[in-house]
Amino acid sequence: MKILVINCGSSSVKFQLINVETKVVLAEGIAEKIGESSSLFSYKTKSFHKKKDVIQINDHTVAIKLILDHLIDNETGAISSFKEIDAVGHRLVHGGEHYSGAVIIDDHVLEVMRDCIPLAPLHNPANILGVEAMKNLLPDKPQCGVFDTAFHQTVPEHAFLYAIPRKMYRDHKIRRYGFHGTSHKYVSQLAADFLGKKVENLKIISCHIGNGASITAIKYGKSVDTSMGFTPLEGLVMGTRCGDLDPAIPIYMMQQLDMSVDEVNTILNNKSGMLGLSEISNDMREIEDEILLKNNPDAIRAHNVYTYRIKKYIGAYTAVMNGLDVLIFTGGVGENMPILRDLICKDMDFLGIEIDETQNSRFISGILDISSANANAKVKTLKIPTNEELMIAMQTQKILRN
Repeated sequence: MKILVINCGSSSVKFQLINVETKVVLAEGIAEKIGESSSLFSYKTKSFHKKKDVIQINDHTVAIKLILDHLIDNETGAISSFKEIDAVGHRLVHGGEHYSGAVIIDDHVLEVMRDCIPLAPLHNPANILGVEAMKNLLPDKPQCGVFDTAFHQTVPEHAFLYAIPRKMYRDHKIRRYGFHGTSHKYVSQLAADFLGKKVENLKIISCHIGNGASITAIKYGKSVDTSMGFTPLEGLVMGTRCGDLDPAIPIYMMQQLDMSVDEVNTILNNKSGMLGLSEISNDMREIEDEILLKNNPDAIRAHNVYTYRIKKYIGAYTAVMNGLDVLIFTGGVGENMPILRDLICKDMDFLGIEIDETQNSRFISGILDISSANANAKVKTLKIPTNEELMIAMQTQKILRN
């Protein structure tokens, strides 16, 4: 079965065409800066690699048509015709409390996504555009979706409720939802397979650390708590997002600094995090260069805040689960920044977390066990590349077969 996986962002479309049986990626790429005069498009297969072309891509429909044209092109194609595509799988962000697994996208699913736009104003509209564009371009193909929030539907009430009037939950569904669920589920299953154990027997903390970042406590295969909340703003320090914050601060900013709601929202979502703390960049590669090459105190300070928050959550979630068997680092930053993993795991030996510095500094493409050989290192610490697209393809295949 060949599944075309589509991941629509507000100004981008990532894709992979995957043979689910062999888990081979037949083609992949991304359209970026959609709607701008200088959009970017990259595409590759096993035999063809087009580096980023600068072209104009007016909207998501144009982007998806560009992808489809490349897939069947005589020179660049990975398939001979669209008949070879069995289904389309979409990464969907917010489904509220409605879905705990993959869904076949119908009118009701689209209605739920529209209802959840206030909860994910950047993501859900883009997801809907991707679904509607694909419906127009490949109308005969079943479309399935996997919500970022789905994996976290097992989080218990005492963990997802906020201590505000309960009426706010009953009437408006204000609660913790969590995100990155597809990634957390994928890497936890991979960790269990790597260790030759069942995920149902393990207590796992998964750290998905990228420009957006979240941590999830996974007890016996189920999410029992997660750092992102009602929106993706809560939790860890991120690239441009503030993470956990005294809720009186936005009120103070509006009342005392005369800021509008939109101004406060822009600051907390787009101008905070590592960008705001360092006043350098939201790109952790640039922060790392400033630390290693220039010993920049602003970069060091921001990085210390960043890693400290992650360390705090690891301690809290170990307490929540009454123990820890596996600690996972994934996401673009978690997978590629040894200095980050080292700082987080430092002085965590009381929890059984110790890493091998030589192993930690290795760069390999697959799973890397960075645990210390010390007998006190009772927690397995792993670096695992995430693959949300493959997980979406596998879940799409499963729901179609069912």
